[in-house]
Amino acid sequence: MKIHIIARGRIGRSPEGELVERYMKRLSWPYRITELPDRESAASLPPAPSHAMTIALDETGKAWRSLDFARKMGEWQDEGRSEIRFLIGAADGLREEERKAADMYFAFGPATWPHMLARAMLAEQLWRASAILTRHPYHREG
Repeated sequence: MKIHIIARGRIGRSPEGELVERYMKRLSWPYRITELPDRESAASLPPAPSHAMTIALDETGKAWRSLDFARKMGEWQDEGRSEIRFLIGAADGLREEERKAADMYFAFGPATWPHMLARAMLAEQLWRASAILTRHPYHREG
């Protein structure tokens, strides 16, 4: 199973970019990050491979506890999903085409988060999910 983060905007060399890099390089899953222009343009989503799951990060989505997120990732892996795609919009959120491409919506709670910070938060949650699934001591419940 491959993790694919598709995000509007360039994170560049920034504190958020360093966090994304730090957590993503720890993943046992292969991953790819695709950055699309954040302004209106012809750039659209790359085509999804067959048997992929597309999750849009959106404040209207379901907020999962870290354990639930890890269980979902484990289920998708066990189902043989080829790719788990996470869509992150630009500062104004997701485009209509991105919303329509999503199989489900995921939220980091009801608050609105800056899109660059959301990318770092997603990277951490992916690492946490992999740590939970491999029983690594990083995640502590309590």
